[in-house]
Amino acid sequence: MKKSLLLILFLIFFIQNSGCSSKSPEELVFIQGGNFVNSHSSFYGKSTEIENFYIGKQEVTQKEWSAVMGQNPSEFKGDNLPVETVSWYEAIEYCNKRSDKEGKKQYYNINKEQVDPNNTNEFDDVKWIVTINQDADGYRLPTEAEWEYAAGGGQQSKNYLYSGSGIAEEVGWYWRNSGKDLLSGDWSWPAISANNSSTKAVGSCKPNELGLYDMSGNVREWCFDWYGEGDANSSSSRVTKGGGWIGDVSCLEPSFRGKFEANGKGSDQGLRICRNAE
Repeated sequence: MKKSLLLILFLIFFIQNSGCSSKSPEELVFIQGGNFVNSHSSFYGKSTEIENFYIGKQEVTQKEWSAVMGQNPSEFKGDNLPVETVSWYEAIEYCNKRSDKEGKKQYYNINKEQVDPNNTNEFDDVKWIVTINQDADGYRLPTEAEWEYAAGGGQQSKNYLYSGSGIAEEVGWYWRNSGKDLLSGDWSWPAISANNSSTKAVGSCKPNELGLYDMSGNVREWCFDWYGEGDANSSSSRVTKGGGWIGDVSCLEPSFRGKFEANGKGSDQGLRICRNAE
């Protein structure tokens, strides 16, 4: 009896104090690295090679955001809806604060006291200087290449045009199917508004080959990269990927490159987190 009691106490202590080096499969998915397999990718046939990493199975929800940030900026309210109306700066703050909350090392160094001299966007009135801790285990935004690799199915790619299917409606929410009726014709804001279009609960459509949801549609997702890195406009906007509930079907293709000033916010603008693989 005494030995059984000691064993039970030991197990309780072990469970309470054992650490976990990665999130559960319900939250993050391990992505095996390699070269791009999906021929629809903008990186296909290039020398770009992706290292192993973890990425969110779903877009960050309003419940997850509120638990870390203490408020919910979203236009369309719902715990299981993707958080939206968040800027790139707010997204990286979320990553750092969530890292703190879970005892992980912050991935980003954020200097709010000085203006980034390389940020040339006239509409960006924030311009924090943001650098990275490359080896940190904390949360971060994916790079554009990582995002596109995962959306295209990674090494398990079946060469779909969209993330998980050749049929947009199977895997994504965009302007035609994000309201009460399926719209036709040309893109029209009055039609979208009258159709009560909005974001949808994360994971409502089919996942892609890697078990990732909503990488086509629902909300556009921030990436870390500057748009057009390497050219004269490299420091004006940040990359967004995946399209959103308000966008056209072409924006749902993983190869599509969106852009937005880093302080920009919209009801179709959210995020997905990732982490380095150990």
